[in-house]
Amino acid sequence: MNRVPVGLVFPGQGTQKQGMGEPWQATPSWRLTDEISAVTGEDVAELLLRTPTEHLRRTDLAQLAVFTVALMAWSEAVRTDALGGPVVACAGHSLGEYAALTAAGALSPQRAAELVAVRGRAMREAALAREGTMGVLVAAPLEQVEALVADLRDEGAEVWVANVNAPGQTVVSGSREGVAEAGERAVSIGGRMLRLEVGGAFHSPYMAPAAGSLRQALHRTAFTAGHLPVVANADAAPYTEGGVWPELGVRQLTSPVLWADSVRTLTGRLGCRRLVELGPGRTLAGLIRRIDPGVEVVSVDCPAALPLQPVVER
Repeated sequence: MNRVPVGLVFPGQGTQKQGMGEPWQATPSWRLTDEISAVTGEDVAELLLRTPTEHLRRTDLAQLAVFTVALMAWSEAVRTDALGGPVVACAGHSLGEYAALTAAGALSPQRAAELVAVRGRAMREAALAREGTMGVLVAAPLEQVEALVADLRDEGAEVWVANVNAPGQTVVSGSREGVAEAGERAVSIGGRMLRLEVGGAFHSPYMAPAAGSLRQALHRTAFTAGHLPVVANADAAPYTEGGVWPELGVRQLTSPVLWADSVRTLTGRLGCRRLVELGPGRTLAGLIRRIDPGVEVVSVDCPAALPLQPVVER
């Protein structure tokens, strides 16, 4: 009997909350807070233990906090050999892609943290320079959401598809007026909008000003030449060569996160039979169950979730 192949998935911004690091404080993985603080200049322990949720909505702080907790969950799972099977691939939602690259061996935790800090600050600056927002269109088919958004842009509105999260869940991004108009028209395609409390119009052209500093940071970062497959947000394709990630990382800033297709790549082409969500919250697990109901998915959002029971092919 062979243990089934495992894929690791990592959440993005939006899963942060006050005290999110408390479950990990007594584990050996807590040392990552000191290491990440040293390379980013932020007091990461303070972010994870005492910073109010309202303050954690700040883009740069949110990204660093979520990234650190994701790495602690991964580090603890690896240290205790608790994933229940061999890891064959990784993916992360937006910010989570940097944790995925770390878990796959493409980046060290310190190098990934440096990139997350640069990315978060650049995105915050872009958002402050050009106010925007995001909203989730639920229940409407993707093709009709894309057509609606295209019609709005033809009329002069600034709104784009930002995340294709799961069947019936598509995030749009742009100006407050453009996103609001998409919400008003959603009923015409059988959908409705849920507004998101975010700091900017992420994964849209509004983030283009962030590209310069992130590109410089990515190109001066040493990625491992070969690593486990990581499925990229930008095109849902798996990559195993470190040299491709600088341009993929820049492209991700202004391109939609193709999460539904990324999950299908993990469970189809890459053969993952179990997907393990590592980090705060259980958002990705819910999406994955809608994308591929046949795959096992489990969330590790605290040490008590470990170890996972092995699953074997008979």
